[in-house]
Amino acid sequence: MANLYDVLKERGFVEQCTDEDGVRDWLNTPGRAVYVGFDPTADSLHLGSMIPLLGLVHVQLAGHKALAIAGGATGMVGDPSGKSSERSFLNEEDLAHNLEGIKRQLAQFLDLEDSEKAPGAKVMNNADWTVNISLIEWLRGIGKMVTVNTMMAKESVKRRLEDQDQGLSYTEFTYMLLQAWDFVYLYETEGCQVQMGGSDQWGNITTGIDLIRRRGGGQGYGITFPLLTTASGAKFGKSEGNAIWLDPRRTSVWDFYQYLIRTDDRDVIKHLKLFTFLPLDEIAELEKQHEENPGARVAHKRLAWEVTALVHGSVQADRMVAGAEAMYAGRLEELDADLIHQVFKEGPTFELSRQQLVDGVELIDLVAESGLLKSKGEARRMLKQNALYVNDQRASDGRIVNEEDLLPSGVVVLRKGKRDYLLVKIV
Repeated sequence: MANLYDVLKERGFVEQCTDEDGVRDWLNTPGRAVYVGFDPTADSLHLGSMIPLLGLVHVQLAGHKALAIAGGATGMVGDPSGKSSERSFLNEEDLAHNLEGIKRQLAQFLDLEDSEKAPGAKVMNNADWTVNISLIEWLRGIGKMVTVNTMMAKESVKRRLEDQDQGLSYTEFTYMLLQAWDFVYLYETEGCQVQMGGSDQWGNITTGIDLIRRRGGGQGYGITFPLLTTASGAKFGKSEGNAIWLDPRRTSVWDFYQYLIRTDDRDVIKHLKLFTFLPLDEIAELEKQHEENPGARVAHKRLAWEVTALVHGSVQADRMVAGAEAMYAGRLEELDADLIHQVFKEGPTFELSRQQLVDGVELIDLVAESGLLKSKGEARRMLKQNALYVNDQRASDGRIVNEEDLLPSGVVVLRKGKRDYLLVKIV
């Protein structure tokens, strides 16, 4: 079985490592414990969270023990790493709700039962070993062993201290000690010597390694992953307001699939390595096909199907593929009611009574009344330009919209030009 560190390195997971040779040697023995922490500031993980989550799946595939830590304690404080302003505190009810949602998603990806290949993963809450520690115990057992000089030297702290408008609260300043305590606890109770996380966690991880050494001379290791960023280089996540969520109630399966299909050409092979479990030689073949014929988007389609199947199941992934083919071929009758509302949920809608549809409505009147066009005069001009469509079929002058236009999904779709759609709902 390949060494876990080499697998992660080959697939592009490794941004930084505290000691490559040490990590590799330690991971040569099966059954080693490796942990990743997950921030409960929302009730769902997002696409950026999948890098550390799939890193944990690779831990199990390599025969090791995956520890997924839901931050019930750290979530009460808020991690300042990579943030330009202080997070708002969550109330206990919201935090509990978020923890339950994240635990369900973690259990969806990780095998919690022991198998011949690997020990069962554990999903744990760091509140269980943190909230009952007294202040005096904390100051004597943890605070005494970490110097303020060390904490001040961390990049996440220095950036905030330099910002005169925001600064850094004492609460956020001590966050790294909470995360360091997690590493110590898991080292002492689970034999865990490796913590993995996003590259913005480097300072927190190394603080934990120092604390393990100071408490008993033990050895810890850290691996950080690259952060998923937008084309502009901004971090892609919850706080930035541009997250692609794993929960379909937050991001529809259609939007999830479409986001992946639209992956930048420069990123598609990198994302195939990170977000799928396809063998590297198969990804190399997809890269070759992409270079030979980028317009076919073979690599993009495979990425979108694989990741959608991983998160939402293969049935949904197949459904999105069929829906996309029908959508772009103008076969809207093949979209069921749920999918057609996912496709057009961001666009405008207009309600028409069943009797109006039975009687028939002139298209010119309908597009003007619905607001798709500003006036009947503009509608007539668009008709002459062959730029008005009913259910993606080009409309002609004098077109009447009636019950024969009602799609199996129970709606009529109007379009002007190439991209402006309006959904007519029948009530």
